[in-house]
Amino acid sequence: MKSNTLKILLIEDDLIEVMKLKRVIKTLELSHTLIEAQNGEDAIEMLQDRDSIRPDIIFLDLNMPKINGIEFLKIVKSDESLKYIPTIILTTSNNKKDLIECYKIGIAGYILKPLKYEMYLDKIEKTLAYWSENELIKV
Repeated sequence: MKSNTLKILLIEDDLIEVMKLKRVIKTLELSHTLIEAQNGEDAIEMLQDRDSIRPDIIFLDLNMPKINGIEFLKIVKSDESLKYIPTIILTTSNNKKDLIECYKIGIAGYILKPLKYEMYLDKIEKTLAYWSENELIKV
């Protein structure tokens, strides 16, 4: 059985991180669509635009300009039409306070970006495999 193709919104201000995720998707030969936003403000505008593509999952960095990841989460999770989009934190922050705060707001996962590319590839591969089979995405 073929897994579902995902529409992934990546909210990340670091171009190297964006390129890294694109490389993983290409290396794994996945047909997922990657939608990019450089900050939370742009992402919210995109999500609230009814003509824009609605993502299946969101990968969110915490440390961003304008509005940070936690502020973005609070806005999205308080919006009736957006709050059910699974949001996965993809960050270098191993701050326990951030982790707990994100889960309180309602995230679907918290992934620490490893330094080694192979470990990053492995974490992203497992995460995408899970979400492409998840029943919530199929609804």
